[in-house]
Amino acid sequence: MSRGRKEQASGHVLTRNVDFGSPFPYGHELMKTFTSLELLPSLQETLDEKSFISLTEIQRRALPLLLKGRSIVGVAETGSGKTLAYALPVLHILKSLELEGDPIQVDAQPRALILVPTRELGEQVTRVFKPFTHTTRLRVRSLGGNGLDISRKNVSGPFEVLVATPGRLIKLIDSKLVNLSDVRILVFDEADQMLDQGFLPSAMRIARACTSVTQMAMFSATVSPKVQNLIRQLFSKAEVIRSEGSHQVVSGLTTKNLKVLDGKRYPILEKLLSAKIEGGTMIFTNTREQCDKLAHEMKKTGYTSAVYRGEMDKVERRKNLKLFRDGKIPFLISTDLASRGLDVEHVGRVINYHLPQQVENYLHRVGRTARAGRKGLVINFVTERDEDFVTKIEKLQSRKASGGRPVSVSDAEEWPEEPVHKKPVAKITPVAKAILKKS
Repeated sequence: MSRGRKEQASGHVLTRNVDFGSPFPYGHELMKTFTSLELLPSLQETLDEKSFISLTEIQRRALPLLLKGRSIVGVAETGSGKTLAYALPVLHILKSLELEGDPIQVDAQPRALILVPTRELGEQVTRVFKPFTHTTRLRVRSLGGNGLDISRKNVSGPFEVLVATPGRLIKLIDSKLVNLSDVRILVFDEADQMLDQGFLPSAMRIARACTSVTQMAMFSATVSPKVQNLIRQLFSKAEVIRSEGSHQVVSGLTTKNLKVLDGKRYPILEKLLSAKIEGGTMIFTNTREQCDKLAHEMKKTGYTSAVYRGEMDKVERRKNLKLFRDGKIPFLISTDLASRGLDVEHVGRVINYHLPQQVENYLHRVGRTARAGRKGLVINFVTERDEDFVTKIEKLQSRKASGGRPVSVSDAEEWPEEPVHKKPVAKITPVAKAILKKS
């Protein structure tokens, strides 16, 4: 059996019992650089050009498993480099198939599918893939909130990787414009956000359409009950790995809590807006109405801002995000829609004008700053009724500062106590035995 095909088959050959949430999959903690992975030269060439040398924590733990064809569930904080953690194995495995004489020859029939919750995240994922397509000559297509005619054009011709939102992809499947029967690798990115939007039925239907899939991966910043449900249904035999920073406030973050008296928030905000900081400021509210009201107040007092929320024209929303991302507008006012998945490099400060009700959403919000090892500032507007919530946040911060085990967002039930790490015992299934005898 050739190496490329063996990698594909191995996703079903060996399954191991690994304790849910174990942060150290056996044997992978020593890899520190991309060169240690022995990737195809075409991929390593791009890594060298981009000066990518050291692996992040989630990359160090996920990449070796994915390159061996194993299915995984990866739980990692935002800004941890998880997109590259699956992009490299996808490209390595698909290019290996091509080099072995098995290239893509059929139109609209990809071999890897990346499911994302929003069009904006799909565009970010595609940007991560793009530099590597120049050296590998593999083709990546992206689908999101485009019209059907544009989507039809995007999936025309042969290509290897498809990045898509579930809703748009279902429409293309129903219209018989795309065929998933040759998908070998299926990835769910930002699964928590995807399932929060009610995409579980669509995700399951898409998974069933991928009849040739031999490897799956799921990445999520948090593990909600909905995510656990997906794990039980599709990832029961997968390796579950967790970065030590998951379910924690990100490192490099400074947090300030400001008391709000008698509901008078804007005078406090106005003083903050006049102070110069490095990078942009994201201001979070809890509702669309609060978002629009704040934007109006800021405009009246001479501050230019952009709004990013649900129930607004998608073209306008993308335009506003681009203006903020390019640094042309210093303030982006948003609901939790912008707290997940969006990667904006220059966010120096996050202001929680209204604190969320769930710790999970708080972690997503503050994860917009202090990304990739940079420093960041979070300012929380705290009313009397927010005090219990702030206590929960302070517990997370104190646990991180003391170096203790991360606290689960839903308090300990999502993650069992971690046992002493021993070498996991491989379980060989009957199918595996038959394959091993032949080889």
